[in-house]
Amino acid sequence: MSGDQGLPPARKLATWTTRRWLRVGVAAASVVLILLGSAGAWVLGRTASLTKELVDTRSPALTLSFRLESAMLNQETGVRGYGLTGVPDFLEPYRQGIADEQAHSARLRELLHDDRAGMKDLDAVQSAVERWQERIARPIAASPAGAPSPLGAERADEGKTTFDAVRAAMAAQQEQLRAVRTQSRDDLMATMALRNWLFATIAGVITLLAVLIFEALRRGITAPLGQLGADARAIAGGDFDHPITPTGPADLRRLSAEIDFMRRRLVRELAFTEEARQRLDAQAADLQRSNAELEQFAYVASHDLQEPLRKVSSFTQLLQRRYGGQLDAKADQYIEYAVDGANRMQTLINDLLDFSRVGRVHHDAQDVDLDKVLARTLSALEVSIEESGATITSDSLPTIAANPTQMGMLWQNLIGNAVKFHRPGQAPVIHVTAAREDDLWRFTVTDNGIGIEPEYVEKVFVIFQRLHTKDVYSGSGIGLAMCKKIVEFQGGSIGIDPGHRDGTRVTFTLAPQPPQSPGPSRLPEATRAGTELQP
Repeated sequence: MSGDQGLPPARKLATWTTRRWLRVGVAAASVVLILLGSAGAWVLGRTASLTKELVDTRSPALTLSFRLESAMLNQETGVRGYGLTGVPDFLEPYRQGIADEQAHSARLRELLHDDRAGMKDLDAVQSAVERWQERIARPIAASPAGAPSPLGAERADEGKTTFDAVRAAMAAQQEQLRAVRTQSRDDLMATMALRNWLFATIAGVITLLAVLIFEALRRGITAPLGQLGADARAIAGGDFDHPITPTGPADLRRLSAEIDFMRRRLVRELAFTEEARQRLDAQAADLQRSNAELEQFAYVASHDLQEPLRKVSSFTQLLQRRYGGQLDAKADQYIEYAVDGANRMQTLINDLLDFSRVGRVHHDAQDVDLDKVLARTLSALEVSIEESGATITSDSLPTIAANPTQMGMLWQNLIGNAVKFHRPGQAPVIHVTAAREDDLWRFTVTDNGIGIEPEYVEKVFVIFQRLHTKDVYSGSGIGLAMCKKIVEFQGGSIGIDPGHRDGTRVTFTLAPQPPQSPGPSRLPEATRAGTELQP
């Protein structure tokens, strides 16, 4: 049992969907059109039948009746003339009339074979003709030629009487055929009038159906969809509290209700998002304030650390120069430890300052020819390159929009590491490549050095992470972390190729244009004025 049984008619109609309305409308229109089409087909068939009957039967039958009468008149004229004169030439019309009479009678019998009244009239005509021919025409025609036939005078009155009977029978036949033809013509005209009226009715019904379908589509589909679109545009324009009014068939009302439910849910989500955004704005403000305080602290702390370190380094170096060799070996060793520690601490502070400046101080981008940057880097590393006997080659490098200082720091750290971490007793061989990859440039720096174990390929990019002690390889453990920060600031990524075994291959990408990012934070002028550091 369907769910709408037992409901009032209005409630039942309210549960109909668009598909059901369309099915009912199409079915009703189809039934009406089928009925009208059947009636039109019947009328057209009837018109064709009556037209054929009138053209092919009734009119030709009446015409043949007149011709039959003419043939009989020819026979009567010929027989009467032959009977009065005995001249054989009068028999020619008689004989031609007989031939015509037989032909016309046979054709009439074919045309009227389905017409009982017509066949009856034709039989009456032929009976009258047969009596006249038997009593008058044949005997006179059989009389010898050359002299008037005695039968002509003898049977003159009988001949007139019998031929008048022929004429009367033929007149009755023609009257009947004329009446039948008139009736057929009246039926045809009436049927044609009915056809015209029916076709006008069909045209009117089709027009009415088109109007009803258009109005039904407008009210049931177009108007509800237009209302739904207007509500959706109002919501899209920012009026999220604008309700969606369900209208139209049941499925469109359900769609409107679902969209309104989605709107209400979006309103709740937007409210939650707005609340979260406000919290994030507050947290961002706190974080920005904290970052500014940390930057200020870093500048102040580094400045305050530089001065005592300079003093410690200077005085320990003075102790080493003045009292070196005058104290015992332990004292010289302690002084050397103090000098080395102070120098490494100063180097570490400078590296940390450089690391903190990436993306903050070096921010302005300009066109940078990486071939020239690489050439300046090799010039700066000329001493270590000559000492190690390194061979450095490169492909043609592109020009990108970047900060030249950062690019110099990037290449100096990568080439410097490749030169520094070479195999003992083997000259370094380093090759730099560049290739366009979608919207980025991909670079590789490949060397034949000591390599990096797969388990350490991520660790080497963490600040202060060292794989060797300072006694084996010098450095602060900040170089690759700084490279990672520079590359990411330029919209790329960096990593170690784990598939390369004979040495190390560093691969990284750079965007032709740096991504949009907020400008560098600015310290208070009073703080920055007194904390300018030495590089």
